[in-house]
Amino acid sequence: MLPVNLENIGSYQMKAKYDAEVDVLTITWHDTPVEESEAISPGVIVDYDQAGNVIGIEILNASRKIENFSPNVQVAISSR
Repeated sequence: MLPVNLENIGSYQMKAKYDAEVDVLTITWHDTPVEESEAISPGVIVDYDQAGNVIGIEILNASRKIENFSPNVQVAISSR
């Protein structure tokens, strides 16, 4: 697994959303376009912007991968 550095994400507005139809949990830090995506382990995808910064993570089959998972996840957190 490749290391994911979240220390330098700067100002952000974190959002988490769960899509029950496809069982995917998406967590984003920035609304910038995804330039590249990388599977860092089976069912875990990291999204990068044009500068190579981590801007989001997708967890496939989230209800099976996360212990005590709640399908009612809808979160927004801001650093501003």
